[in-house]
This record gives sequence, C-alpha cells and structure tokens, in this order.
Amino acid sequence: MRYVIVRLLLALGIVPAMLVGQNPPPALTLAQAEEMAVQHHPRIASREFTAQASQAAVNEARAALFPTLSSNLTGVEAEHSSTLSAGALTTSSIYSRAALGVVASEMLTDFGRTSSLVQSAKLRNESQKQNIETVREQIRMQVRASYFEELAAESVLKVARATLGLRQVTLRQVTALARNSLRSTVDVSFAQVNVSQAQLNVLNAENEVRASHARLSAALGYQHEQPFSLVDEPMPPPLNTDVDALVTQALRERPDVAALRLNQESLDRYAEAEKRLRNPTISAAAAAGAAPVRDPRLQETYAAAGVNVNIPILNGGLYKARREEALARAASANKDLEDLSVGVARDVRVAWLNANDAFRRLDVTDRLVAEAKEALRLSQARYDASLGSIVELSQAQLNQTTAEIGAAAARYTYLSRRAALDYAMGALR
Repeated sequence: MRYVIVRLLLALGIVPAMLVGQNPPPALTLAQAEEMAVQHHPRIASREFTAQASQAAVNEARAALFPTLSSNLTGVEAEHSSTLSAGALTTSSIYSRAALGVVASEMLTDFGRTSSLVQSAKLRNESQKQNIETVREQIRMQVRASYFEELAAESVLKVARATLGLRQVTLRQVTALARNSLRSTVDVSFAQVNVSQAQLNVLNAENEVRASHARLSAALGYQHEQPFSLVDEPMPPPLNTDVDALVTQALRERPDVAALRLNQESLDRYAEAEKRLRNPTISAAAAAGAAPVRDPRLQETYAAAGVNVNIPILNGGLYKARREEALARAASANKDLEDLSVGVARDVRVAWLNANDAFRRLDVTDRLVAEAKEALRLSQARYDASLGSIVELSQAQLNQTTAEIGAAAARYTYLSRRAALDYAMGALR
C-alpha cells in the first residue's frame, strides 16, 4: 500500500523522483557539461560529415592531375564488306571483331586551371572545418546559458521556499493573536493572501527549474531529461576595459569570420580557374590491345600513342560568362566578409556593455537585500509593538522577497552575459 501511495505522489509530481531513488543524481560541472555536449550533439556530427564531403571534393579536383587507365572489351558483328558508317567527320571503320585492350591518358598541362581548382577545394574544406568550430562554440554557448539559467532558477526556488516558510510563520502568529483578540481578522486575511502568493511563487519557481533542466538536457544533445546536480561556478576574472582590443581579438579568433574569409579566398581561386578556361589543354593518350577474333583485313594486335592540343576558339561566350559569374560571386563573398566584420564589432561592444552592466548590478542588488532585510526587521518590530499595520509588514516582506530573487538572479545573469561576451570574442574553445 505504501508503494502505491509513493507511486501516486510521483505521478502527480508532489514528491520529486530524486527523493525516492537510492542514489542522488551525479554532480555535473560546467566543463563536464560542455564536453558532454561536444561529444553527443548531433549538430556537430552533421558539420563533421559535411567537412568529410568537402575533403572528398579536394580529391575529386586533384584526380585530374593523375593519369587514367581503362580497359575495353569489344565485340562487333558487321555486315560483310562493310567499312564505313555515317555520322562522323573522321573515317569510320566497321569490322567484325572481338578485341580487348587498354587506354591510358594523361593531361600534360592546362596552364594552371586544375591546380587552381584544387586550391579552391582545399580552401573550401578549411572553411568547412571552421564551420565545425563555429557550431561547437554555439553549442558551448547554449550549454552555458542553460547551465546558468538552471542555477538561477534553483536559487530563485530556494528564495521562494524560504519566503513561503517565513509567511507561514507570520500567518500562524497573526492567527494566534487574532484568537486572543490582539489582531483583527483583516490581518489574518492579509497573512493568508501572502501565504497563497508565496505558494504560487514556489510553484512557478519549481516549474522554471524543471523547464530549465529540460533545456539543459536538450543543449547537451539528449532527447530525454538526464538526472544530474549542477555544481556552482566561481566568478570569472574582471572585465577587460579595452573594448577595441576585444574587437581585434574577435576578428582574429572567431571561427565564423575565418570560415567566411577562407570561403572568399576559395571563390577567388575558383574565379582564377574559370579565367584559365581560355588557355589550351595539352594531353597525351595511348592505346594497345589485341583482336584474337577479327576480320582478315585487321591485324591481330594494335598500339598507338599521341598528343592532343585543345585550343578553345568559340563557344558562344560560355567561358566568358562563367568567368564573370565566378568574379561576381567572389566580390559578393568579400562584401559578406566586410558585413560580418561590422556585425562582430557591434556584437562585441554590445556584449561588453551588457556584461559590464550586469557586473555593476551585483553590488546594487547585494545592498538592496541588506536594506530590505533591515526594513523587514523594523516593520516586524513595529507590527509586534502594534505600531505598524499588516500592510506595512506585507510590503516589507514583498520587498525582501523581490530583493533576494533579484540578487539570486543577478549573479547568474552576469555569468551568462560573460559567456555571451566570450562567444562574441570567439573564446569558447
């Protein structure tokens, strides 16, 4: 029967599951959370596969520099005495035969076009690798934001529960005084309202803890919530006041800037390759084989080798159009890089201002908590001495709750904004 009751309480969410389990949830530090996310998050794996595909594209472009070798096996049954066929300017021969042989070809030079394509593919591959780093930093940022969000929610829950306990004590005191005709029923009503409001605050805080835990589990790459207990993080070192130096560091360190820069260089190399389309292509070819079954007019073996020079003359403006397209795309990528640089500078400055503002609020919130506690102490003393009203006491309790919640959230707001500044600088590696 007791087991059934416990299961019912769990299903209703009245008793947390961790209170029933034999082992407490494992402790999880921020560094462990980030490492876990980097290892398990599917978005990072997706970018890694994309980088593997771009590496294969490098090999594809490089293949044109190597010789090719193929074998042929041919069987033909021709009409007796047939020697020619229509459809080609070169002389055609149609003989009955069964032959096999090999064909080898090698591009001697295309005056740098293929090498430019290879360099373009390599730069594009390096750009894809930087995209992996960009996604890793994004995941780390999401983990930090969710981590500090859950810590803040847990701190707010502690304040809400402490406030509920304090207001329940006040309700019991006022109720006892009212029974002895030392306080009016109005005071009891006010105290009851305060307790109900505190209970609502606890419910909201508990829901926010569960929601933030779900968001953190998703940031770690899990479909289901994972049981763990977060370890608080120490305060980071003071902010660097040289914002221009931070902007310079961001433009140097951010992987998305590096990825766009490499992509722009790749497009430049591709435009150079398209420009070299107008150059001739010199290649060599050789073929050899045998025809054991053949027309009497054919020899049993054959072999040939030669060099071909392909000189483009007219193609309806195709090569010119391809070159102009490649140049325009390279110019567009260059402007995209300029636009990203402007955005990075803006993001760093705004992130620094937000972090600095959050840091300045820490002292104010601490002072506000101390002042609210002193005001509550004085209000409680006045109420106990019948010099103050329940409204005054309720307002003092509300001020203390608001101040403590603000102080609990202020620390983690600063940590979250420091993480946002680190992300804007490209320092989350």
